[in-house]
Amino acid sequence: MEMENAPTIKMDLSENDTVYTVRAEIPGVKKEDVKVQIDGNRVSISAETKQEKEEKEGERVICCECHRGSAYRSFSLSGDVDETKAQAKYENGTLELTLPKKNGKTAKRIEVK
Repeated sequence: MEMENAPTIKMDLSENDTVYTVRAEIPGVKKEDVKVQIDGNRVSISAETKQEKEEKEGERVICCECHRGSAYRSFSLSGDVDETKAQAKYENGTLELTLPKKNGKTAKRIEVK
């Protein structure tokens, strides 16, 4: 049986005149294990899963797909993001980022709510 070694981050990216919107699917992780970093026009998303292992006497594991792993996705946008107004929300396995456009350059990690 083949199993993936880490969760994957699939995403949709859209924009209008004032904001970039990112919708990333990161199932199986807790909100506090999702991290978003903004550096100018570069956005990085990372997530970590932790295996909850419980062995019972006389039990043998046949398949173990719930494991510890990490996922990382980084991409560049056509313009810089106003990190002071950026928002991140994680709910039901989906991370939603609202990234307002701006001029200038700074780096900031934003809190995932």
